[in-house]
Amino acid sequence: MTNSHTPTVDHVANKPIRLMGAHEIRLRLGGVSRQRAYQITSRADFPAPVADLAQGKVWATDDVEAWMKAHRRD
Repeated sequence: MTNSHTPTVDHVANKPIRLMGAHEIRLRLGGVSRQRAYQITSRADFPAPVADLAQGKVWATDDVEAWMKAHRRD
């Protein structure tokens, strides 16, 4: 007997995973330099990257946007 409340692959929402690399973060921060983007993404309170690929680290867009909302002035 299966639990009708247990989600299965068929019933899980297919929400796309949105990722940002260093370039997208630089643009979102207003075009800061690569060095400044590195300083910001290296902060202890900045979200951890979700992966470290050959092309560089990638972060979940939702995590980065939430951090920016809490820490940056627009």
